[in-house]
Amino acid sequence: MKEILAIIRPKQVSRTKDVLEKLGFPGFTAGCVLGRGKQRGIAGEITCELPADLHSVPGGSKYVPKRLVSLVVPDEDVELVVKALIKVNQTRQFGDGRIFVCPVDNVVRVRTNEEGDAALK
Repeated sequence: MKEILAIIRPKQVSRTKDVLEKLGFPGFTAGCVLGRGKQRGIAGEITCELPADLHSVPGGSKYVPKRLVSLVVPDEDVELVVKALIKVNQTRQFGDGRIFVCPVDNVVRVRTNEEGDAALK
């Protein structure tokens, strides 16, 4: 099993959710995060007011609002999910995000005590 962490643009969450659901992965966790990459936080798509401590600094912003999407998938589905995430989120512009693939030793469904791949279904 692998955990896939995708940092994406906020406006891409709905499309990402739709693609994951079509692939058979309707369950995931998403949250609001702040960060910056090599572009040093330059983002023309910020349409919200940022708190004073996050305002622009010379050459960019301290932080840019992003979304973090996390899901755990069986090993054999990693490539499929990663390719789909790239396809739906890639604009070829700075700020498209990152995808991290991390090993998962085990998963346990709390309600039933199922473990491993059975807990993912």
